[in-house]
Amino acid sequence: MSDLIDRLVAQVLGLEVRLLACQARLSARTDPEALHDLRTTVRRMRSLLRPLRGLPGVEQLEAAASAVGSLTTPLRDREVLAAYLLQHDQPEAAQRRMAQMDEAYPAVAASPELNQLLIILDAFPRFLRAAQRQDLLKGLRKRIVRRLAKQWKKLDEALHDPAHDRHRLRLLIKRVRYGIEAYPELDRLPKAALPRLRSAQAALGDWHDCWQWLVRAEQEADLHPCVAVWKTTMVKAERRADRVLDKFSKACFKS
Repeated sequence: MSDLIDRLVAQVLGLEVRLLACQARLSARTDPEALHDLRTTVRRMRSLLRPLRGLPGVEQLEAAASAVGSLTTPLRDREVLAAYLLQHDQPEAAQRRMAQMDEAYPAVAASPELNQLLIILDAFPRFLRAAQRQDLLKGLRKRIVRRLAKQWKKLDEALHDPAHDRHRLRLLIKRVRYGIEAYPELDRLPKAALPRLRSAQAALGDWHDCWQWLVRAEQEADLHPCVAVWKTTMVKAERRADRVLDKFSKACFKS
């Protein structure tokens, strides 16, 4: 058990270092991947925390991470769209969105949401050690294994639902994937699971981008030239996602 706690503390400290680096990159506007890396780090933190719910400090840390996620989601969506527009001969529409991002990066770095997350995260290893001393972490390994198994079962059920919702599937796949990556030593899933999860996430991500952009185009007139292409691309992405999901289901589930 102590080995598991040591690894948890090490992961938390590593996540804190990565968040601080992302904050510095955003503040200095050094590269276009800083926001994406920040969001990925926060997502990995939430996957690490999910099986720990009920322990001291977890609720506060989850709430702070959720606030950063809510703050940055529309910004990341805009960033991805701007990159697409730039690559597909829509420089003016891209530039309008990139100009907005120029102000957004340092604003995220200085935001109360991110700074609150860093404050709580800095204290969290002490909460873990205190819980360990008070024997509050007994059975933690079994709890984590049960949580991972429960997430896998939910994904199984969603995949075999004929009326499955692609958006919900995408979120479930991300949750299972990041859960495995957070606790690789407790992974009891088929060997093919992780690469299949990554492929499914990518396929559904392509579909989700088109779906989201079509919704935006209803409100943003400068996106209208892209609508026809997005509709065609979304249909192709749906078919590809269905093929990938079918292979995933056959490779990793019994029924």
